[in-house]
Amino acid sequence: MTKLSVNVNKIATLRNSRGGNVPNLLKVVADIEEFGAQGITIHPRPDERHIKYEDARKLKKIVTTELNIEGNPIDKFIDLVLEVQPAQVTLVPDSVNAITSNAGWDTITHKDFLKEIIGIFKEKNIRTSIFVDPEISMITGAAKTGADRIELYTEEYAKSYEAGNKLGIQPFIDAAIAAHELGLGINAGHDLSLNNIKYFKNNIPNLLEVSIGHALICESLYLGLENVINMYLHKLR
Repeated sequence: MTKLSVNVNKIATLRNSRGGNVPNLLKVVADIEEFGAQGITIHPRPDERHIKYEDARKLKKIVTTELNIEGNPIDKFIDLVLEVQPAQVTLVPDSVNAITSNAGWDTITHKDFLKEIIGIFKEKNIRTSIFVDPEISMITGAAKTGADRIELYTEEYAKSYEAGNKLGIQPFIDAAIAAHELGLGINAGHDLSLNNIKYFKNNIPNLLEVSIGHALICESLYLGLENVINMYLHKLR
């Protein structure tokens, strides 16, 4: 079964909008795990507009599944990850002002940089993953950095599926096959939803984990958080 890691950035955004502690992020995370999710993902950004760095420290103490911290490895982020020591760190090349992640790493151009950063995290036994587009050259480049996994950036798949073009999944299948042959674990995320997750899961070989936040929270407004998490778990079996 592919694991479901729930990205809780949107919960923190809602909390921050009123300046208090409602909803209580720690309580929601505990509930999400109780409902069956196998991981929690956070993506703290430098301006802390949703997940705050202190949230990461608090979550480390209460998460009972796997904590995945993703972000651009600037010095502040590196220091946080080394302090918190999550189960997994996912490196994402988002700019400071990015609304959301919108591209994978150029693992060829940035090979030496990524190799250095990954080496720092692996010294602390933190599993490393690199956010990449479904391009064979980028997958090959990722393998040369020493990363444990890749996370396939799935926005293009989601767009194609929504438009009725199921053939849009083929680059992701090819990328997953290449990654597995190179010894890389395979994660995926971005714009995956209840509508498109089952087809993705059924066609991507060796898919270990998906990270889903925005769609899951939006769907939960209508269907309820517990119901939605269990709907995802059913589709990921």
